[in-house]
Amino acid sequence: MRSVIVVFLLSLIHCAVAQDITGIWRGHFSDNNRMNQILNIDDRYRFEVQIAQTDKKLQAITYSYKNTEFYAKASATGSINPKTGKVRVLELKIIEVRKGMNTMVCSMDCMLTWTKSGDEEFLEGTFVAMNTLDSSFCGRGTVFLRKEAISDFYKEPFVARKEKEIAKKLAAVNAVPKPIDTVQTKPAPVAKTKTAPVAKTSPKPATGTPAKKPATKEAAPIAKAAPPKKPETKLTPQEIEPISRPDTPKKTVVVSPGKSFSTNIPSVIKNRENEVTKTIIVKSNEVDLYIYDNGTIDHDTISVYLDNKLVVSHKMLSLEPIIVKVKLDTTNNYHEVVMVAENLGDIPPNTSLMVVKAGDQQYEVRISSTEQKNAVVIFKYAGD
Repeated sequence: MRSVIVVFLLSLIHCAVAQDITGIWRGHFSDNNRMNQILNIDDRYRFEVQIAQTDKKLQAITYSYKNTEFYAKASATGSINPKTGKVRVLELKIIEVRKGMNTMVCSMDCMLTWTKSGDEEFLEGTFVAMNTLDSSFCGRGTVFLRKEAISDFYKEPFVARKEKEIAKKLAAVNAVPKPIDTVQTKPAPVAKTKTAPVAKTSPKPATGTPAKKPATKEAAPIAKAAPPKKPETKLTPQEIEPISRPDTPKKTVVVSPGKSFSTNIPSVIKNRENEVTKTIIVKSNEVDLYIYDNGTIDHDTISVYLDNKLVVSHKMLSLEPIIVKVKLDTTNNYHEVVMVAENLGDIPPNTSLMVVKAGDQQYEVRISSTEQKNAVVIFKYAGD
């Protein structure tokens, strides 16, 4: 009965941790201005929200910025409905602002929905903005945010403290199974009482001391037999073989990764931070990558590296995909695709959408990279 109660409490703790949206959320918001759409003016602003969740209440800081034209930092509050995934973030006070002469400062009321796709989490929805001077209507639009590990600014102290609390809860979850083991080991004394008499009856037929010596000799080889089972020298990833440079046609690139990574690490990978965006396990050894601009076409340019080999060089993202066909080698089941931002386009950061097709499997990966940080997608080949 105790074990059932412990398992129930464990599930409650796990659910409480899983539903927490504490962390850094980065993306953009856009004003649905029809005149801007007619004139093809991109009104997308970069948007970062840092959240600390306590029960259903949220404490937050927001950052809104667009190149050097506008920057604002605001304190915010909010709430979450764990059942529906509905999230509200309401800006309360502008803390910092830098703007042009004719630019208004508005506070936003965001109505968002939390979703999860694989390992990625998203907040998407709409906002309404009010002028901070006279509470007049500023406009409305859409918001897109993705949970990230790193801030474009710095992690707020209240967010860091909350993340530590969550880490402690996770540690408690991992520690809960221990009492279950102790409950289950209570029947163990029965096994001990059975083995004890056997140990006592075995010396009785042995009348002389020589009978005890062979017993100890037999136990010794068993203890010595365990250490030889260390054939772990199979892990020899240092054996690196060069890979021939792949052909790179104009639109479609076909790449065979070979048996190992290139020994020559490009400086753009070595000197920038490389953040893993997603890890994908595929069952097909043929993988097709379709890379699009994620959102408004703003002249983002990228290069793509596969296992430290350049396969796409300085290509501009658009509605027409950049296609990379990867043929995986069954002798090596681990490969890294690195997306390098060659520029930030008209609206930073450099964002793209990668559609992955591997047999009957299909994934979508939203990618963000800067001139300081590359985005990495890892592929693991699991076989058919």
